[in-house]
Amino acid sequence: MMELTIQLVPTGEIILPPGKNGENYCHNCKVVASDGVRAIMESALTARDRVGVQDFVLLENFTSEAAFIENLRKRFKENLIYTYIGSVLVSVNPYKELEIYTKNHMERYRGVNFYEVSPHIYAVADNSYRSMRAERKDQCILISGESGAGKTEASKKILQYYAVTCPASEQVQTVKDRLLQSNPVLEAFGNAKTLRNDNSSRFGKYMDVQFDFKGAPVGGHIINYLLEKSRVVHQNHGERNFHIFYQLIEGGEEDLLRGLGLERNPQQYQYLIKGNCPKVSSINDRSDWKVVRKALTVIGFSEDEVEELLNIIASVLHFGNVQYGGEESNVCITSDTQIKYLSRLLGVNGSVLTEALTHKKIIAKGEELMSPLNLEQASSARDALAKAVYGRTFTWLVNKINTSLAYTDDSSKSLSVIGLLDIYGFEVFQHNSFEQFCINYCNEKLQQLFIELTLKSEQDEYEAEGITWEPVQYSNNKIICDLVEEKFKGIISILDEECLRPGDATDFTFLEKLEGTLGGHPHFVTHKLADGKIRKVMGREEFRLLHYAGEVNYNINGFLDKNNDLLFRNLKEVMCMSENKILTHCFDREELSDKKRPDTAATQFKASLAKLMEILMSKDPSYVRCIKPNDAKQSGRFDEVLIRHQVKYLGLMENLRVRRAGFAYRRHYEVFLQRYKSLCPDTWPNWNGKLSDGVSTLVKHLGYKPEEYKLGRSKIFIRFPKTLFFIEDALETRKHGLATKLQAGWRGYKQKTKYLKLRTAAIAVQAWWRGILAKRRAQRRRQAADTIRRFIKGFIYRHKARCPENEYFLDYVRYSFLMNLRKNLPKNVLDKSWPTPPAALVEASEHLRKMCMQNMVWSYCKKISSEWKHQMEQKVIASEIFKDKKDNYPQSVPKLFVNTRLNGEDLNPKVVQALGSEKMKYAVPVTKYDRKGYKARHRQLLLTASSVVIIEEGKIKQRIDYGALKGISVSSLSDGLFVLHVPSDDNKQKGDVILQSDHVIETLTKLGICADKINSININQGSIKFTVGQGKEGTIDFTPGSELIIAKAKNGHLSVTAPRLNSR
Repeated sequence: MMELTIQLVPTGEIILPPGKNGENYCHNCKVVASDGVRAIMESALTARDRVGVQDFVLLENFTSEAAFIENLRKRFKENLIYTYIGSVLVSVNPYKELEIYTKNHMERYRGVNFYEVSPHIYAVADNSYRSMRAERKDQCILISGESGAGKTEASKKILQYYAVTCPASEQVQTVKDRLLQSNPVLEAFGNAKTLRNDNSSRFGKYMDVQFDFKGAPVGGHIINYLLEKSRVVHQNHGERNFHIFYQLIEGGEEDLLRGLGLERNPQQYQYLIKGNCPKVSSINDRSDWKVVRKALTVIGFSEDEVEELLNIIASVLHFGNVQYGGEESNVCITSDTQIKYLSRLLGVNGSVLTEALTHKKIIAKGEELMSPLNLEQASSARDALAKAVYGRTFTWLVNKINTSLAYTDDSSKSLSVIGLLDIYGFEVFQHNSFEQFCINYCNEKLQQLFIELTLKSEQDEYEAEGITWEPVQYSNNKIICDLVEEKFKGIISILDEECLRPGDATDFTFLEKLEGTLGGHPHFVTHKLADGKIRKVMGREEFRLLHYAGEVNYNINGFLDKNNDLLFRNLKEVMCMSENKILTHCFDREELSDKKRPDTAATQFKASLAKLMEILMSKDPSYVRCIKPNDAKQSGRFDEVLIRHQVKYLGLMENLRVRRAGFAYRRHYEVFLQRYKSLCPDTWPNWNGKLSDGVSTLVKHLGYKPEEYKLGRSKIFIRFPKTLFFIEDALETRKHGLATKLQAGWRGYKQKTKYLKLRTAAIAVQAWWRGILAKRRAQRRRQAADTIRRFIKGFIYRHKARCPENEYFLDYVRYSFLMNLRKNLPKNVLDKSWPTPPAALVEASEHLRKMCMQNMVWSYCKKISSEWKHQMEQKVIASEIFKDKKDNYPQSVPKLFVNTRLNGEDLNPKVVQALGSEKMKYAVPVTKYDRKGYKARHRQLLLTASSVVIIEEGKIKQRIDYGALKGISVSSLSDGLFVLHVPSDDNKQKGDVILQSDHVIETLTKLGICADKINSININQGSIKFTVGQGKEGTIDFTPGSELIIAKAKNGHLSVTAPRLNSR
């Protein structure tokens, strides 16, 4: 019997396992899927004490940062790394592989309402995808967090989700592959190992994934922001340069490295040794190199483009090894080998490059002058060129990837877009410079956008539901954004002004100008403007900004140089002359003729950030906030201080406070009523009226107070989490009773269904079987009638020749005889019984009888052993000699012949010695009768291979050679006398020998075989004549009597009276 079972997974989801066909149907449940039916998200609220709540909005003490972090801790301990703040996903990096990213998990989240399953990055991805499809409005997913928090991995998971779950064709699959393969390429060229993250993105990335009207990904576009070019020439201790350099050195083939002038040792290159960290245990540069090479092919890079790209990467390493010497004011390059490599790899003239690296071109009054560089200036020019070459190549790489991802079909221009923003989070280091200033400015803008969009979405939802909007007080960071970007008065404007003004502008003059312009601003302070307490923790070269996430001190050293990001004109000219096609695209000749000074780095970043804000404002955003649990990259370790720092910098508490300013929980009437209707008798099991009336009836039954909830047009709004927890606890208690009823109903339903199926099947089988039986009976009756009819007709014609009328009868008679014969065959060769055959089978029966007998004889003979065969041969000879001739023969038949009647101890050793090598074949005790007085004497008769030997005690009394034996005579009576006839002229013999044996048949048979005298054995009736010697004869008379008597008669004959045992 099938049971109705449920499964509670650690996230709190309730899953109905699949049935036999892989599907489950739950009455009153709307979700049907191959992996089971999922209950909605609130199922986990009953486990909140152990695993926390899945949505921070449901925290009772939502203003407490400690309660917020404790909820994160509970979930992190249970490997539940995802939590919601309303529609915002908070993700904690587990620093280990979790089995929650399989294809089955993707299927579980596909097409499911956002709150029907536990929090997951797939839920955010699917929600954006369904919103894009349903509303035909572009979406974007903003992923932020500090380095090491898992932003890059989150964006990968989203792309993988779309690649697996979206519709696909051959063309679409190519786009999917290129989208996925763009990640390892961008990571190789834009990511690096830092103190906080072994795969830290050192650039911001915004990717648009384009979908056609079917929902299939057909294209993409990537925008990169603020690549950390300074890393090319300098890394902090414990950090590395970009991955691609190490991948090339470790994974490149020997021929490739030889052609690039590189050695397989990163310690040989100045740009790779400053961090003193060439190898990292968690990074396999060799295998990553294979992945990157394959990805470049998939994306569509030609072999020539790959070769030119690698030439540029190698040239950057060679730039770092260019060494200067000479006088301080007039330096020269001492490493000619590097110049040769650079000349070949970049396709430029070596002498022109050497001059450009040691001089700068000055245009004064229309004249061009070459001014020599000092050692510091030359090193800076070399590093600036290396950074420019790498930075522009990275931009070309992104554009090349965009070209391969571009959607080329003009037939359908109505494409929908989902954007992925993977950008640096708020950064606060011990020493913060220009890069951190730009990154934190970006985060201020994103926070401003986030708060505005969050408040706007809340207000839109309230207005759509007819709920009065209550203004929310929130921390508006517009003042800080203005402080940075305001025209003429903002920090960026002041920085640009200081970079562009004539005269000796330095980082300190920039700081003085900041103090003069922004001195009274509440979010700006310097050492000079600060009070005594702040001065103790600030350097004279620092200024402090009070960001939304906290205070940050920025060191001004390098601000002007990094903002200018200038490259000497003659270095640009050299790069414009390059034969490398990539560099030709990167360094445009029009740049040389353009007299306008290029925008500064800060201005460019400000402009690109403004465009990004426009892009994001035009889309419906979703948010993923990534958190790093510890700095040691250890799984299971939860550093509360570090996490509190990130919670603050990500503005999560502010986000939660805005989300909770109104109502903590809101759900559609249908979902709410479906979940909790069992708590009210009026709504259980089904509510047939309007949904709003059903919800109103339900909350009144539950005793909700008016201030605890509001009813909108399609949703119920609950203000306090404790109200929701109360109803969840009541539902948990109710579930046990419901489960029992459901199980009972389910069992009853299954049994009834099973019974009805069995009953229907039984009726069908019975009807079918009855029909079969009726058909069989009718068929048997017909066959029986036909058989009887044919049998009677055959019996009538039985004496006639075979004809159609009697053939059946005759065949039956034959068949009956043969079956009877089969059962009554003779059991052995002596069994002479045989069934009487019909007249037609007499001849056949006789043949069968002979064949049967032959077969039994053959079988019998086959089983006879050699000893038994010898015995049978002797018995056959005895039969030939004595059968029907001698009275006592029948009594000898059942008795086996023996090899000898005398054992070894019965023979005298002297006899054995006298016989010598003659082999004795048979021995038997006999009685010898003298020829004259017929006196009886005990003797032993021995048969050897050549003679008959008669023994008296220890002496051989007589030896008769078989050749001298004329014949053997024996009577036909039952006595044991026999006479051995010898030639009368033989001097060795005294006459014929008269002997008596108790085993006369056996003895004479053995003698006849040994002497080959079988035909010389004579069976006489009445008397036997024998030779006494010297021509005299004797007679033995035989007469039948009652007993055996042997005596000398009055007439001088030997009289033998023997009883007759058989009548012949």
